Parts: sequence; C-alpha cells; structure tokens
Amino acid sequence: MECSHDAGHFRIGTPHTLHRMASRKRSSAPAAAPEGINPKAPCFCGSGRRYKHCHGSGYAPPVTRPFEGLPGEADWVALRELVPAATAVLRTTDGREVTLASVLPGGTPALVRANGEIVVGAQMHASSDDVSRDIGTSLAAALEAPAGAPVDPGPIGAAGSAGPRLQELLDLSAPFEVTVHDDFGFWLEGTDPSAAAMAGLEPANEAILPTVRLEGLEAAYWVRPGDERAHLRWVRPEPEEKLLDALARLSASGQILLGEGTRYAGAFRALGLVVPVWDLPADIAAEDWVGPATEFQSRLEQALAVTEPLTSDERRARAGLISRQITLR
Repeated sequence: MECSHDAGHFRIGTPHTLHRMASRKRSSAPAAAPEGINPKAPCFCGSGRRYKHCHGSGYAPPVTRPFEGLPGEADWVALRELVPAATAVLRTTDGREVTLASVLPGGTPALVRANGEIVVGAQMHASSDDVSRDIGTSLAAALEAPAGAPVDPGPIGAAGSAGPRLQELLDLSAPFEVTVHDDFGFWLEGTDPSAAAMAGLEPANEAILPTVRLEGLEAAYWVRPGDERAHLRWVRPEPEEKLLDALARLSASGQILLGEGTRYAGAFRALGLVVPVWDLPADIAAEDWVGPATEFQSRLEQALAVTEPLTSDERRARAGLISRQITLR
C-alpha cells in the first residue's frame, strides 16, 4: 500500500489512498443552464463574464484549501489524504450527528444504516476541484435519504458537485475529534454481519498500515509501512510560505530533526496545507515520539515568530526543502 518517490537524495513514503488508486475523474463538459437563466447574460457571481463562460462553462476554479474554516482543518486533510482507517463525529447545523469515515466500502460517498445513522466518506473514487462541495453533496443527499436506503448524491467529481459545501452544512462550533482504527470493523457497526461480510473485510484490513495519531498534537500521525522505518506525517495549519521559512530556520540551525536516528524526509503538499515527513526508527513505539514532537512544536513556534529576513544559509536550506516536496493530487 505504499510506494516511494526518489529525487536525488529525497526519498519519501507516499500515502496510497483510495481516491489516488482510482482515476480522479473530472469532466469538463459544459453544464446546462438552469431554467430561466440566459447563457449569454452576465454571470450571477459578478465576475463580469457571460454565464456560459463562467459558472455555466462546466469549469470551476480550484479551491486551494477546501476545508478552510472547518474545525480541525489539518485533520480533515489527513483523513482525506493520509489516514487509512479513521472516523470522526460531525454535527450539522440542525444538531444532527453524523459520522465521517476516512473511506467507506467500495469508495461509496455515503450510506445510511438501518438505524438511521449516517456515515460519509472522505476518500472517493472521483472528485471535483472543491472537495468540500463533493463531501457536502454526499452528506446533503444522505440527510434526505430514508434509513437503510441507498444514497444517491448525483454526480460527484464532474464539472462540479451540485450540493452545498461542508461549511454550509456543519456546526462550526463542534469539535473535530479523530479516532484511528486498526481495521475496518467500523464499516459493520450497528449491523449483524454475515460470515461473508466479515470475510470480505480481510483484504481491506490487510492493506492497512499501522497508524497512530500522536496524543495532544494536532494532525500528527505516526505510520509504519514496514520493518525498516516508520514515518511521522504532520499536517501543519500554517500558510505554506511562512511554514517553509520557519522550517528553513530550523534546518539551517540543525534543529529540524526529532532525535537520534531520525531524518527529515521532505513534505507533501495536500489541499493547501504542507505535511512535513520524518523518517523514524521502526522499533520505537508511536507514543515515544510524543515528547520529541512536542519539543519540535515549541522550536517551530519560536521560528514562526521570527520576522527577520532569511540568512543566506537559511535561504539555501529553504531551497532544499522545496526540492523535497511532493504535491498529492
């Protein structure tokens, strides 16, 4: 479930999630104008362009940070891009609780259990350029679906999902607390699974990489892809340029490592956030990295507070950091 990318001395274990295994289908077909809208009229968004060349063109500008404004934005990115098996409880604006899962069976966007519980998936087979609207479209359809019935959200990941964004549907004052699972048993919660259903979980469970969210640290995930090494993947909430400056200061001063036997491997760029990655010894337990990571957090906060221009050494370090970044798509 893991591949590696090599670029010079850069080697970084790349997460292998469902929506990257499948083709990320995006359609550029023009959308039909809603009834009553003249395709040649100015677009309602105020862009100054005609509707047919703007919102009616079938193309929407990419949303760089689709989860911005949601509690736990960094953990949202982690569940979408990095974490194989995890859940979190969401609360809608009308007070209804639903479950977010990193992925659902077959990559289905959402399901409604026989007891009425709604579960939506973060990872899907296809996506548009606004992941928040994709998941929001699934959630809106699930909220209207009867218990135990299939959820039909309509097209997901075409020219643009038709439903609301998550920011419109969710109570933004509710906390976002992630539970990481060792297997996909949560798929069958609240059901009386058959032997065949249980057997069907085995291939999915075998593909899960051991993953732990470090206690007390936002969106910091330890993962062990094999016996040779483990990784710390830490989704950072800071703006990219500011974070890179701070990491460059730490790198130039020899403070970027997490301890003996560790190595700064590089970073992912995912949904508008940067995910620094460290190589770690595989024989040290995940919980033993909470202390070193907390100490690094303190060093990083100090570096983030510095406003002076980068020195020549820091600029060279920054260039090296940029060369070791991979954008997840």
